[in-house]
Amino acid sequence: MVRPVVRRPGARWVPRGAWATDIGIVLLVQAAVTMPFVVPRSAGLPPATWAAYGLTTLTVLPLVARRRAPVAALVAVLAAGAAYRFTVDGPGQPLPYTGLVAFYTVAELSPPRRRMAVAVLVMTAVFPSVAWNTGEARELLFSLFVFAAAYAFGRFTHTRKAYIRAMEDRARQLEVTHRIEAEQAAARERARIAREMHDILSHAVSLMIVQAEAGPVAVRTAPDRAEAAFDAISETGRDAMVQLRRMLGVLREDGPGDLPAPRAPQPAPAELPDLLDRVRSGGPEVTYTVTGRPRPLPQDTEATVYRIVQEALTNVVRHARASRVTVELDHSPAGLTVTVTDDGRGPGTTTGLGLVGIRERAAAHGGTARAGAGPGGQGFQVLVVLPLEPSPPLVPSPEGVGS
Repeated sequence: MVRPVVRRPGARWVPRGAWATDIGIVLLVQAAVTMPFVVPRSAGLPPATWAAYGLTTLTVLPLVARRRAPVAALVAVLAAGAAYRFTVDGPGQPLPYTGLVAFYTVAELSPPRRRMAVAVLVMTAVFPSVAWNTGEARELLFSLFVFAAAYAFGRFTHTRKAYIRAMEDRARQLEVTHRIEAEQAAARERARIAREMHDILSHAVSLMIVQAEAGPVAVRTAPDRAEAAFDAISETGRDAMVQLRRMLGVLREDGPGDLPAPRAPQPAPAELPDLLDRVRSGGPEVTYTVTGRPRPLPQDTEATVYRIVQEALTNVVRHARASRVTVELDHSPAGLTVTVTDDGRGPGTTTGLGLVGIRERAAAHGGTARAGAGPGGQGFQVLVVLPLEPSPPLVPSPEGVGS
């Protein structure tokens, strides 16, 4: 478990490993300011004393805390530099290394108002410092240039780090988004599988129960019908097993040594006559009509049409006590309308799992589903409208123009 980082109010965050970097910079600057003390000097120049070297080192030490307190580190560096200039007469430095590093840090890390105020003060302080030293215009221009360059590099570093942080945040957000999308896709897939298994098992078990209940009566009165009922039970069971095996085979992951998972097409409206025959063998008379101009449908839409009719007929067999059922498929330019109407005992609940599954299937294709009393308030009707993309218009061939 990752614990959140709690910061004290006003505390500046220091990246992991920054202390090692700062110490390395301090040692590098210390080496740079030490060179004037170790190179041979002419007799006319002031001697390089330990006191002067100590004050020079004192100007470097504040850089250790430059990230946590940039302005304070810069003030300490300038104060130590002023003490060096006014108290000892040691070797000078070709560049104000410590001041440049501290000023760079202020430009990188300080908020805008503080940063601009410090920049104005530093640039203003350059003038009396140059006047105290040589007073030459060349030194003034050079000092202004190097401090401006330090400020510009500090702002560039700030912008680059902000860009990198933004890219890292965006990558993390994308990762979270992808994980959420994967979880949602898995949830949708689980819901689809549950819906498919409900439709398959509910339909098969309902038909088998109806046929099994009619079997004993038929044995005594019409042995031929009893034999047909038992044949229908076995056929329904085999069909359910085939469909379940097909679904579970798709879910199975192929492993080393495993046979490839079987692949088979999803059920389609072309298989509806076989479905209706199995329902007829269980009791109600089923009429099937197709109107309009049928056209090829996407595979997922064909499976949806089949499952909707299957679930509607399952509800008829289980609850309606109907003697007649009508299944209609009406093809139109705008879409496909599926209607299943029975003459049973009328509306009961309209919120069962089967009807909920029908509504979900229709909604997945941008369609609508309505369930309620049939025409004239008699029986029960399921009406599903699935919008389809219009067929492209026929373009006459060039040979047919003007003929």
